Amino acid sequence: MATDSMKEAGWVWEGLAFNPGHEPSVYGVGEGVTYFGLEAANFMFHPNNEINFAKLSHVSKVTADISKWVWEETMCETHRFTCAHRRDDNPETVLTEAEKVSRLSLQFPNVVAAFIDDTHGVAGHDNYSPDTPRRIREAVCGHNPDLDLWIVVYTHEFEEQYWADWLEHVDVINLWVWKSENLPRTDEYITQCRKAFPDKRIVMGVYMRDYAIPAPVPLDMMAVELEAIAKHLEAGTLDGYSILCASLIDQHPEQAEFIRDFIHSH
Repeated sequence: MATDSMKEAGWVWEGLAFNPGHEPSVYGVGEGVTYFGLEAANFMFHPNNEINFAKLSHVSKVTADISKWVWEETMCETHRFTCAHRRDDNPETVLTEAEKVSRLSLQFPNVVAAFIDDTHGVAGHDNYSPDTPRRIREAVCGHNPDLDLWIVVYTHEFEEQYWADWLEHVDVINLWVWKSENLPRTDEYITQCRKAFPDKRIVMGVYMRDYAIPAPVPLDMMAVELEAIAKHLEAGTLDGYSILCASLIDQHPEQAEFIRDFIHSH
C-alpha cells in the first residue's frame, strides 16, 4: 500500500477533551493533523463558530461535531471553580447545531460534514423519535446539500433496533472497538458493519487510550488494528480511519509516535 493512501485516508479528532487522570493537553486545535502528517480533522469539544473554524483553515477537510460537547462551570472538593465536560444529546440541540454547521460551511468550504458522537445518546434521548434522523439530515443539508452526515457506531451496538431509523439518512459510519482486547477482531467487525450499514462509507476509529480499563492501548493491539486498517484500505473495504485524539498526543506519547510511524512507513 502506498504511503500517500494511508496519509490521505486519515483523520484526527481535534479539540481539548478532558481525560480522567491527565492534565490538559498542550496540543491545540489543528495541531494533531500536523503531528501525524494528515490532512483531515474531526473537530470536537468546542463551539461551531467562525473563530474556531478559521483556526482549521489550513486543514483540507473538516467534520464538525453537532452532538454537542459542552463545557460547564463547576466546583471541586476544595471549593475552587473548574470546568466539567458533558455531551448534550438532545435532538433539538443537534438540529440547531446541524443548521449552524450547514450555514457556516458556505463560508468555510473545507467543512465537508456534520458529525454525531456517541449516536446512542441521541437515539436514547426522551425527545428522540423515528423521524429524528431525517430531520437532522434535512438540517445538515439545508444550506449546503453537499454536506455528509457522520455517526459514531460501536461494534457492540450492531443489533440496536434504532439503526433502521438512520440508514437512509447517513453517509459515513465512524466505527469504534470499545475494548482494546477485542482489536484482533477488527476484520470481523468491518464485515459486520458492512452488513449492518450497506453502501455506507466506513471510517475506522483508532484509540490511543482504552477508556474501559482505563490505560493506554497496548502497542501490540494497536499494531493489529493498524495492519487491518491498511489491508482494508488497500482492498477498498474501508474508506478511512480516525485517530482519537490530538489532546492525547502528549498524554500517551508512545502510542502517538507508534501511529505516526506506522502512517509514514505504509
